[in-house]
Amino acid sequence: MDESPIVAFYRGTGTDHAGRLLRDVLAWDNEALEQVHDYVQWVFPNALPSRANSAAPLLTPGDVATFRGDPALQQALRAALARMLAFYGLRRSGPDRMRIERGDDWPARSRQWLQPYNHNHLRLTRMMKCLQACGLDADARALQEVLLDIARRTDVGRVSRATAGHWERALE
Repeated sequence: MDESPIVAFYRGTGTDHAGRLLRDVLAWDNEALEQVHDYVQWVFPNALPSRANSAAPLLTPGDVATFRGDPALQQALRAALARMLAFYGLRRSGPDRMRIERGDDWPARSRQWLQPYNHNHLRLTRMMKCLQACGLDADARALQEVLLDIARRTDVGRVSRATAGHWERALE
């Protein structure tokens, strides 16, 4: 049986609609990650169509089952998460409990995206939904926790109330 385009992309045996491999996208510098808008739907797929990239395939129940049952795919998804966390100035931490916290470059990186109605807020919502769907619940919850902390306690006013509400409901 042929693998779906998303699974093949994550295994490194397939490319996205623009002919890019996952490893190539994850090797981009921060400027490319900010300026290119049609990769995130492949790197963090979900079941909802994207207005930004109609060529991206949707995450199917079969894809979800494959990701949930394959540690190699989950490891690749964690690598994608780590790269995007670095882009946002965040990092994974905590040997006992999965946590995401601000990284050393938080002040510089957050200036790039932490402002009301920034398109990266939609990307972050997509990331949470993908992580949860693909079986990385603890990662999804940790991302949600740090984002809600940013929105409500430490960087109040830099995230709209509507976005904070989307982040709060993203994992329902």
